[in-house]
Amino acid sequence: MKPIGLYIHIPFCNGKCPYCDFYSAAPDDETVKAYVERVCEKITAENRIYDTVYFGGGTPSLTGSQNIAKILSCVNRTPDCEVTLECNPSDTGAVNSAFDFELVAKSGVNRISMGLQSANDAERKALGRRGGCDDVERAIARAKKAGISNISLDLMLGVPNQTAESLKKSIEFCKNSGAKHVSAYILKIEEGTPFHKIKNSLILPDEDETCDLYLLAVSELEKAGFCQYEISNFSQKGYESRHNLKYWRCEEYLGIGAAAHSFADGRRFYYERSTADFINGAMPVDDGEGGSEEEYIMLALRLAEGLIFEEYEKRFGKKISDLIIAKAKMLEKHGLVKVTEENISITPNGFLVSNSIISEFIV
Repeated sequence: MKPIGLYIHIPFCNGKCPYCDFYSAAPDDETVKAYVERVCEKITAENRIYDTVYFGGGTPSLTGSQNIAKILSCVNRTPDCEVTLECNPSDTGAVNSAFDFELVAKSGVNRISMGLQSANDAERKALGRRGGCDDVERAIARAKKAGISNISLDLMLGVPNQTAESLKKSIEFCKNSGAKHVSAYILKIEEGTPFHKIKNSLILPDEDETCDLYLLAVSELEKAGFCQYEISNFSQKGYESRHNLKYWRCEEYLGIGAAAHSFADGRRFYYERSTADFINGAMPVDDGEGGSEEEYIMLALRLAEGLIFEEYEKRFGKKISDLIIAKAKMLEKHGLVKVTEENISITPNGFLVSNSIISEFIV
């Protein structure tokens, strides 16, 4: 049986950030216990082998280190399995934090993803983040002390009152922290979020300023040793997120938990956004066949390596069409795309309008 990826959605969160559109729910001891038991039941029933595991949320660390260890005890993993745990530094980095990094490390966690968002505490506060940079520093130190040195930090671009200088400060923080990976996302105001309700009163960089901040982030992260390998992801060499690469390379993965999505056995399916339904045994909803040519092209073009012709030909048994190459060469004249004999890739400037570019190739 070929190993696949495993995504485990832990929805529990103590307070939803005003920009967050991910599914989350307030925790209580009884619900957390029932949820963890259901996750373990589903993983055991699947009887698969995994070479990447990703705990996302919500706030996975909020369930407690013992529950993370309990879930991992049910996961049949390859010896080199990458196991990522998302942590909120305001919980795991607090002075009185009871989170046990040593226990989760012994259980298999070897990669930590933390929400820095900004190294400017005023910007963090504007984003609704609890705690300050000192919590992030403590959480990183605790993870490293437990032997987890593969740390990923999240940054946000185009946030309230952000400037080029404050962004440089945040990138310098990432470098000095010893992080191996940085995810840098442009703030998007989603419908239904608190930010959407007050969007007209938010002091945000305009579109041109946000584009400049993105290109600055690409440049400064590169100088700091983080190479861009996806629209919003940067890493030191060899520290790319193996789990997330599965998504972008259209490889299979199983999602367990409320709101979790899967691509396995050629099908896409997902669980509804309901903790109660998941606990009570709801089955995932079929979402159709996955891995089409259009889907493959769309996801591959998110990567800095782009659409690799040889890989495309192996997968679909034919060469990339002349029409796609012709369109790419037209976009190349505007500095948005690069075309070689081996691949088509989007440039950093092109990534700013990636949706429009990708639509040119899949219509």
